[in-house]
Amino acid sequence: MHSSRTARSARQQAPGHRGLLVVAAVLILLLQGLVPYGHLVLYPMTLLSTWVHEMGHGVTALLCGGRFEELVLFADASGLARSAVPRGWREAATAAGGLLAPPLCGAIILRLARHAPRALLAVLAGALLLSLLLWVRTAVGWAAMAPLLLLCLGVLRWGGTGGCLFFMQLVGLLLALDTVARIGYLFVPAGMVGGIRRPSDVAGIAQVLGGSILVWGALLAGVSLALLLGGLVGALRAPRKELAPERG
Repeated sequence: MHSSRTARSARQQAPGHRGLLVVAAVLILLLQGLVPYGHLVLYPMTLLSTWVHEMGHGVTALLCGGRFEELVLFADASGLARSAVPRGWREAATAAGGLLAPPLCGAIILRLARHAPRALLAVLAGALLLSLLLWVRTAVGWAAMAPLLLLCLGVLRWGGTGGCLFFMQLVGLLLALDTVARIGYLFVPAGMVGGIRRPSDVAGIAQVLGGSILVWGALLAGVSLALLLGGLVGALRAPRKELAPERG
């Protein structure tokens, strides 16, 4: 009887989790394409995606034995991670780290949010605080990230488990979609960063490892799409207990 009640309880919880995920997806769709000035409402989350992108560069540089010196955010939601790594493949890995960080983090969040939303939100808040203390040294960066940190702490304190779950699903979706949504950046030699035209990350990879920007862009787009799909499948998959047959 206990296993039967457990299976029924799992089935009762799953629709709520999936419903929140659907609401988050619909909200993103409406704000990005249908609601006038909806992109302004999502502006803080766009900054968060940029922050994850630049942190991906910086953390990858550290993992490659280099230095992460500074994270710069601009009002146009572009960013720059100043780092130093040994020449060669480590430069290419650092460039790719920024492009893959949002979909990778998004996929992880989507897969784990229903199990530990408060813990994930606490980790995000801790990472934001750490970056502010160690790497963000510009007024724009502080003006952008400090309110996001306060928002995370507010949801963590007053949002309850449901609020934390919805917030992390929203964050996970936006991050998982980030590189795919800006897919054009994967196929250009340069882009605007803070009003200055700079070589793109894919151009940096091609310069170090050789090959065409189109080839590297297609490869990174494929990986990003696979991470997005993997995150969604993990988020929507039924719990194992739900799939187990009931026993009287």
